[in-house]
Amino acid sequence: MTRMASYEEGDGKKHMNVVRFFKGDYIAVGILKAIICASLSFALILALYVYYNFDVFMSSIYDMDILAFVRSILTKYAWFVGIYVMITYVVCTITYNTSRRKLKRYYRNLRVLKKMYDRQ
Repeated sequence: MTRMASYEEGDGKKHMNVVRFFKGDYIAVGILKAIICASLSFALILALYVYYNFDVFMSSIYDMDILAFVRSILTKYAWFVGIYVMITYVVCTITYNTSRRKLKRYYRNLRVLKKMYDRQ
């Protein structure tokens, strides 16, 4: 009983917030957040790279093929976001399944406790 109360106050709140969504909805929201964060991170990394190499970038801007440069950046962006989304999918799936399993055990223990109180 004490263990159940401490679970309800601690991890139980987090698990209840996770399981209140359907699994697909929880994963979709996580992936949407991941795409936004990955896009912002990639833009920041690209801006820092251009800022750090600004003199080289400006001296070679007339010699390089802009279309190939943009294509390579978009390819790297697609890889970056794709890998980030795959990792997010795995993490969200594991988090949802773990929360669901622990909440099932918690509710099973609640039923046992209720039966114990009903006997008395």
